[in-house]
Amino acid sequence: MKILCIGRNYTNHIKELQNEKPEEPVIFLKPDSSILPKNNPFFIPSFSDDVHYEVEVLVKINKVGKYIESKFAHKYYDEVGLGIDFTARDLQSKLKAKGLPWEIAKGFDGATIIGNFVPKEKFENLQDLNFSLEKNGETVQEGNTNQMLWKIDEIIEYVSQFYTLKKGDIIFTGTPAGVGKVSENDELIGKIEGEEFLKVRVK
Repeated sequence: MKILCIGRNYTNHIKELQNEKPEEPVIFLKPDSSILPKNNPFFIPSFSDDVHYEVEVLVKINKVGKYIESKFAHKYYDEVGLGIDFTARDLQSKLKAKGLPWEIAKGFDGATIIGNFVPKEKFENLQDLNFSLEKNGETVQEGNTNQMLWKIDEIIEYVSQFYTLKKGDIIFTGTPAGVGKVSENDELIGKIEGEEFLKVRVK
């Protein structure tokens, strides 16, 4: 399976990190070894003092596809979920400043939280989903998929130009504003439309 991630897909998040607004979707990959096993705590890695949470709506691909047109993209997924893309921001910033690839800042062991998935029919409109992340009972991120620069079907069209999508592949669709540092003993809870989709403790 592949974990395909879309960066800079929410304008307010682009602004908070002082990045340039992209003209095309920004794609990066996370290895399957980065997935934190269910019910395990997330351990802050020794190589970072500034790991950030980034909550994102997920899409799970249900069949093989290549060069998928946007109008047909809905046929290639039937489940949506929620996840966290943990990012070693200090490591990422150091590598970006040198013009070097920064995948290790997002692809390290445990950096990928994949919560529950539900049939997409559960929601009336996938382009109007409210989702959020709570840290220790306080809401730190709130977003709605209507704020995406590129919608789910557009993402699938773009990504499938470069990568053959296969059953089980997961797409992280981007994070809204509010990303921030995690600390030992934090508890993170992610929700879609008020329903809990993930929970993780930080060690």
